[in-house]
Amino acid sequence: MAEIIGVRFREVGKIYYFDPEGKKIKKGQKVIVETARGVECGEVMVENRDVAEEEIVRPLKPLIRVATPEDLKILESKTAKEAEAYGIFNAKVAKHKLEMKLINVEYTFDSSKIIFYFIADGRVDFRELVKDLAGVFHTRIELRQVGVRDESRIVGGLGICGRPFCCNTFLGDFQPVSIKMAKEQGLSLNPSKISGTCGRLMCCLKYEQDSYDYLLHVTPFQGSIVRTAEGNGTVVECNVITGMLKVRLEKRPEAAPIIVHRRDVKVIRDAKVSVAKEDIEALKDIE
Repeated sequence: MAEIIGVRFREVGKIYYFDPEGKKIKKGQKVIVETARGVECGEVMVENRDVAEEEIVRPLKPLIRVATPEDLKILESKTAKEAEAYGIFNAKVAKHKLEMKLINVEYTFDSSKIIFYFIADGRVDFRELVKDLAGVFHTRIELRQVGVRDESRIVGGLGICGRPFCCNTFLGDFQPVSIKMAKEQGLSLNPSKISGTCGRLMCCLKYEQDSYDYLLHVTPFQGSIVRTAEGNGTVVECNVITGMLKVRLEKRPEAAPIIVHRRDVKVIRDAKVSVAKEDIEALKDIE
C-alpha cells in the first residue's frame, strides 16, 4: 500500500496521485507539485489515503508544499496573463493568415511555458507563428491542436437536456460511444437527436448502456422467433424497458400482433441488434 493525495489541475479533468510526504492535506486545499509540464498548482480532490500498489504509477512525484498566500497571488496574476496572451495570439494568427481558432490559453505555474489550445480543419504549418510568439513572450511555446469534443469541454455550454455539458462539469475522461448504443436504446438514428453540440454522439448514451446490455440479454429483440401460449410467432416490436413484446403469430399472420411480456415467451431463435451499413456510413462523422 502507498499513501497518496489526488490532485486536479483543471475544474474538470483527471485526478493525479502524488506523495503527500507525510503531511495531512484536506480536500479543497491548493498545493504546489511537480508534473511532466513543470511546477503546477492544483486542487486536492482526494485526501490522504492508502491505495494498492497496482493503482499507482511509480515513482510518485512528491508534494512540494501547500500553496501559500504568495502562490495564490501568482495564480490570480496567471489568469490575467492568459487573457492578455489570448489577444496577442489572435493578432498573430491574423498576421500570418492561418486558418485556426484559439480555444484556450494556459500558463504553467512557474511561467516556464505557455500552451495554446486551438482547433483547425486539417494540419496547420505554425512554425513561423511559434517563432513570432516566442519573440513576444520569451518563454517556451506549445501549440496543441484539439478536437471538437475537447472544444466543448473547454468552452462549455448547455446540452439539449438544458443542463451544462457533462464534459465541462464532471466527466474526467471521454467514454467511447457508438451508433450501436443508440440503436440498442431504441433511439432514432437522426444525427440531430443523438449528437451533442460538439457534433459527436452524446456522451450520455454511455450512462445507461450497462442496463440496456442486461435488458437486451433477457428481452427478445425485434425479429426473434418466440413461443407463446397461443403458438409460435415473430417479435415485431419490443419495449426493452417494460419487457412488453408485440408478436405476430405464424398461424394468424394477417391478424394484429398479440401483446405479451418477455417472461411469458420462450425464445426459439434470437435476433441480434444490428445497424445497417448505410446508417453507419451516413453517421460515421458523428461517431
